[in-house]
Amino acid sequence: MPPHIPVLPEEVLHYLAVRPGGRYVDCTAGAGGHAGLIAERMDGGALLALDRDPSAVALAGERLKPFSGAKVVLANYVDLAAVLEAEAFGAPDGILIDAGCSSMQLDQRDRGFSFEGDGPLDMRMNPETGLSAAEWLAGTPREELEQALRDYGDVKPARRIAAAIHERAARGTLNRTQDLIAAVKEALPFVNDTPAEVRTVFQAVRIAVNDELRGLQQGVAAAAEALAPGGRLVVISFHSGEDRVVKNALRDASRPQRERSADGRDRAVRPATMRLLTRQPVLAGDDELRANPRAASAKLRAAEKSAGASGGKGAGDEE
Repeated sequence: MPPHIPVLPEEVLHYLAVRPGGRYVDCTAGAGGHAGLIAERMDGGALLALDRDPSAVALAGERLKPFSGAKVVLANYVDLAAVLEAEAFGAPDGILIDAGCSSMQLDQRDRGFSFEGDGPLDMRMNPETGLSAAEWLAGTPREELEQALRDYGDVKPARRIAAAIHERAARGTLNRTQDLIAAVKEALPFVNDTPAEVRTVFQAVRIAVNDELRGLQQGVAAAAEALAPGGRLVVISFHSGEDRVVKNALRDASRPQRERSADGRDRAVRPATMRLLTRQPVLAGDDELRANPRAASAKLRAAEKSAGASGGKGAGDEE
């Protein structure tokens, strides 16, 4: 398996404002790439690395062994508040969420995430819980599958592809990644080579199986709530649906909550809890793209917890 290369590494460290003695949470530890970079800079601080994939927890644990202040926990970041309480971690000075599927997972054919090669049609971030992709597809009505392909993969011929997938599932011949590829090809017989839609169909099914967008929305909200005043939240997304969730969540948190009173006046009922640090997403530069093509679709957004918002002791100053 090729070594894992974390995307936007310098940008992550910059926007997290990692400092000695700080307290940080990596909500999606993966192989420990970003977590290791944070641990190297926090000098005397504390790092809590979460992942819901048991194999990722094992890899991140090995990567972080040299750092006494780092701990890896098997957990879903939607449960961040409960994890912080269980670990008596306090309010973090920085939280990172690197959304989506890791290159490590894509490289493991037996996980079913990749359409390159063949493997069981699984796609679960945690293979010990929930329905596999094959099970989800077998139990999902055609109309619901069609909508998932549109919403999560921007698949244009969603009706044709959903019908072909549904037919294969009904025949009991949708158990491996090559079966899903075959269904897409059957739906688009006029395409000579492997249709480009294969990639977006795999993406859409993976997102649906893991309920990723709702989880991301909940995770961003939980992270914003958990931060210490002045703490930083950094989120990396890889496709338009993820980025839209992050952009909207951070935008809403950066605006006062308002309501119209009985006399018709518009008034603020809650001040903004976050301050945007990135008006537009931060993208990878040319040097990084040459070294790590996966970074091409990465978008980073960041925000800082308002000083007057609830939370623990704050993070470092603005850079």
